[in-house]
Amino acid sequence: MAEHRLSRRAALGLGAAGVAAPLLSACGIGGAPPAINGASAVSGGFDWKKAAGTTLKLLQTPHPYQQAFQPLLKEFSELTGIEVITDLVPEGSYFTKLNTELAGGTGKHDAFMLGAYFIWQYGPPSWLEDLKPWIENSSATNDEYDFEDIYPGLRQSTQWDFNTGSPLGTGGQWSIPWGFENNVVTYNKKIFDSRGITLPDRFDDFIQLAIELTDRTENRYGVAARGSKSWATIHPGFMTQFSREGGVDYVFEDGQFKAQMNSDGSVAFHQKWIELMQRAGPTSWTTYEYPQATGDLGDGVAMMCYDADSATYPKNRPGVSKESGNLGWYAGPAGPDGNYKTNLWTWSWAMNSQAKNKLAAWLFIQWATGKEALSKAVSSGTYADPVRASVFDTVFKSQLSDQPGYLEAFETVIKDSKIQFSPQKKFFGTTEDWAVALQDIYGGEDARSRLDSLARTNTSKINL
Repeated sequence: MAEHRLSRRAALGLGAAGVAAPLLSACGIGGAPPAINGASAVSGGFDWKKAAGTTLKLLQTPHPYQQAFQPLLKEFSELTGIEVITDLVPEGSYFTKLNTELAGGTGKHDAFMLGAYFIWQYGPPSWLEDLKPWIENSSATNDEYDFEDIYPGLRQSTQWDFNTGSPLGTGGQWSIPWGFENNVVTYNKKIFDSRGITLPDRFDDFIQLAIELTDRTENRYGVAARGSKSWATIHPGFMTQFSREGGVDYVFEDGQFKAQMNSDGSVAFHQKWIELMQRAGPTSWTTYEYPQATGDLGDGVAMMCYDADSATYPKNRPGVSKESGNLGWYAGPAGPDGNYKTNLWTWSWAMNSQAKNKLAAWLFIQWATGKEALSKAVSSGTYADPVRASVFDTVFKSQLSDQPGYLEAFETVIKDSKIQFSPQKKFFGTTEDWAVALQDIYGGEDARSRLDSLARTNTSKINL
C-alpha cells in the first residue's frame, strides 16, 4: 500500500514535518463502517439550545483564525448551553494526529479544522460527515445562516463526489469554509513608488522587472516564492500563474486522468518560472517555504512575493517587520487572454462521521462560519480574508485603508479564485513529485525530458 508524507505546515512553510496519510480508500480498508448521517435525526423548529448540556470536542491547530475565535467560544457556550473542549496540536503534527484518529474511527473529536485538499484524502474512506443534509434541514440550521453568502469558489472547493474525473462542486459538502488565501503578488511599494515602477500585467514583463530589481551585491532580489520539495511549492504563486498562462494539470479522457505537465505550453511556462527563480529568486530557493518567502519581503530583501495575500498581510502592520507600512498588493500578471485565474487555500470546519455529538458539532460549525461570529473575529484585526461576502464588504473592508492595493487585488481575482487543481485521491504524492521535478529543472535537467517523465509517472500513479 502506498503511503505519502504530507503536511499543511509545509504549505504554510511553518516547518517540514510530514503526515502519514495512507491511501486507505484505494485499498478499501481503514476506520469504522460508514456512519449514518445525523441530520435526519433532527426535527422540530430550530433552536440554538437543542444540544444544551452536551460537551463538544474540537481539534485545532494554532492559527490567527483560531486565535481570533478563542475569546468568542464563551459566547457560543452561552448561546447554546454546549461546553466546548478544544485540543490544540502544533501544525507540524496536526494532520498526523487527525489522520490517525479518523483512520481509527474513534470519534474522539466531533469537529476539526481541515484544508480543502485533505477532503480528497479523508472523504473517500467515509471519515467525513456530509454537511449538505445539515444545511438543508431547517430544524438544524438557522434561517439566517445564508450559506450562499460564502463565496462560490470556496463553497465549490469543499464539494466533491469522489469520482475520478468529476470536478469540484459536485457531490457532498464535506466542510464549511472558514478563512482563505488568494495567491497574489505583494511588493515593496515604497521602492516601486520611488523608482516610478509600473506594476507589470504580463508574465514576461513581470520576469523582466524581477530581474532588473535583483542586485546580489546588495542582498536584494526580485521575487520570493516557495521552492522546497513539497506539494505546497506548487499550490501558491506557481499554480496561480500556471493556470493564468493556460496550464492544466490533468485532462480526463477515455476514463483516465492524463497528466498535462509536458504539454508545449506547460514546458514553456516551467522554463520561464525556473528562469525567474534562477535570475531573480532567492539564492537558496530549493529550501524556501512560507516563512522564508514572506520573511524576505518583510526584511526588504525580496522586492516582491508571490504567495498568499493573508500571509503577507501581517507584514505591513505596525512594528511587525522592517518594511511595515511600505508594502502593497496587486493581482499579479494576467494571462495572455487577460484572465486572473487564482488558486486558493481555505481553512474550513469539518465534522467527524463518527462524532458522538453531531448536533452540537453542527451548531458550532454554523455559528463559527456565520455572519455574526465571523464579523466579531474579523474585528480583531488579525483575521484576513473572511469567507463571507457580507463580512468582507463591511467589517474587513473598513480595515484596509492602510493596506494599499489589497482590496483592489482581491476584487480583481475573487470571481476566478478557486482551487485550480483537478481533484484526485493521490494529490499529495503526485504534486510533491511535481515539486521535485521543478527542483531538477532548476538544477539543470532539460525541462522537456523531465516533464515527460513526470507526466508518465503521474498518469500511471493516478490510474493504478
